[in-house]
Amino acid sequence: MDFYYNEQKPQRVLILAADTGEYDASASVDEMKELIKTAGGETVGVIIQQLTSANAVSFLGTGKIAEAAEFVRDNDIDLAVCDGELTPTQQRVLSDALKTDVIDRTVLILDIFALNARTNEGKLQVELAQLKYSLPRLSGKGKSMSRLGGGIGTRGPGETKLESDRRHVRRRIHALEEQLSSLETRRRRRRARRKKDGVITAALVGYTNVGKSTLLNTLTDSEVLVENKLFATLDPTSRALKLPDGREIMLIDTVGFISRLPHFLVEAFKSTLEEATDADLLIVMCDASDPDCEDKLDITLEVLKELCAEEKPIVTVYNKCDVAHNFTAPYSKNTVRISAKNGVGIPNLLECICTALPDRRRRVQLLIPYSQGALEAKLRGSGRLFGEEYREDGIYMDIELSFDDAKNITEYIITR
Repeated sequence: MDFYYNEQKPQRVLILAADTGEYDASASVDEMKELIKTAGGETVGVIIQQLTSANAVSFLGTGKIAEAAEFVRDNDIDLAVCDGELTPTQQRVLSDALKTDVIDRTVLILDIFALNARTNEGKLQVELAQLKYSLPRLSGKGKSMSRLGGGIGTRGPGETKLESDRRHVRRRIHALEEQLSSLETRRRRRRARRKKDGVITAALVGYTNVGKSTLLNTLTDSEVLVENKLFATLDPTSRALKLPDGREIMLIDTVGFISRLPHFLVEAFKSTLEEATDADLLIVMCDASDPDCEDKLDITLEVLKELCAEEKPIVTVYNKCDVAHNFTAPYSKNTVRISAKNGVGIPNLLECICTALPDRRRRVQLLIPYSQGALEAKLRGSGRLFGEEYREDGIYMDIELSFDDAKNITEYIITR
């Protein structure tokens, strides 16, 4: 079920939520409202029920469903969105009871992803995620999809429409995974080339809509699309940045995180998120004007942990401090307060980045004995060669190496 929008009538939406105590239901509903707004809808009402666990058949209890059905009828509701992931049975029961279309939080996020995907890779990732979500739910489509059944006219060879649909979806998933694998291989080669050439990378990561693209534009004088919407950026964007200490780094903008992001979505966007996992430095951004700022920072760090990137050097940036007058950032040498929009605090951020960046590369002059030809070939393959000479006592190399490689061959360094 897609959203529709025009200037006269955005889609009217009712939010349904089960407060089981697993998370802050009120904050989650507020986030849902922003997601719905981003998708082009208008939240008309919210119904929350406190439950030990969501009803396995109908998501909410019968009393709340009756209340929701009355609200739908009296307020011309076009769509009900559940703050949680629905089973096919729950979706069917709710839709029948409310007499309107029903989707869940995951479908809502996928709809926004589809809306914002601009590159070929982004579109492929969205389609893959949508198909992986829909495949296990095909069984809930009902008997009308089958050509086989009991009675006259239904016997004989053939396969069910449901089985045919499943096979088609699986084939498409396989084709998409192959295309994305090819793109991922190309991306991996680019990252390997960056490392060999000594390119230092820093990734902007954080909750969606905290100002990552605005900061990228401010630091690099770029014109990356900036919108006050969730998931405005889905595809990684890279720009060169010259630091005050003279080093040049590659700054990468990445897709925003969100609470309770389904695991298959993390998997679908793995190649995009790998830009963060492969970076030399993570610039983790928060919205200081958001009352849930620290909770969302924890969610970001949790996703980084899932991506096995939590051990990387981190600079924590509290953005939008120009409108967060009462906010006090925790003290840390790698923490800064800024306003990406107004440029406040940017010099401090740049100095912090310089300090936090690992000293990963070192340019050295070597004299490798001819008897160490294997070492010479290895260094040539992993380093950035500026010049070489075949001298009487060995091979002279002017080369930039990783810090670890340089540390292991100190006996051959002739200029320090």
